[in-house]
Amino acid sequence: MRKVRAILVSAVLATGMSLSIGAAPAHAETLNGIYQQYSECQRVGSYGDDQGWWNDWRCEWKSQYYYYFLYA
Repeated sequence: MRKVRAILVSAVLATGMSLSIGAAPAHAETLNGIYQQYSECQRVGSYGDDQGWWNDWRCEWKSQYYYYFLYA
């Protein structure tokens, strides 16, 4: 019974550590849209800034998807 408990505790701790390592910090940018055209990404990013939805934003081209990603 002790061996089973020791293995179970080790497994729970390992799982908890792996989940906490992959967690993003609270101030991380979030994906707020995916656009085909750079101008559309810029328009929506600027509009969100004007509305107070976010303070800082950027449009990033992802060549493997052929889309612009709006991060704020």
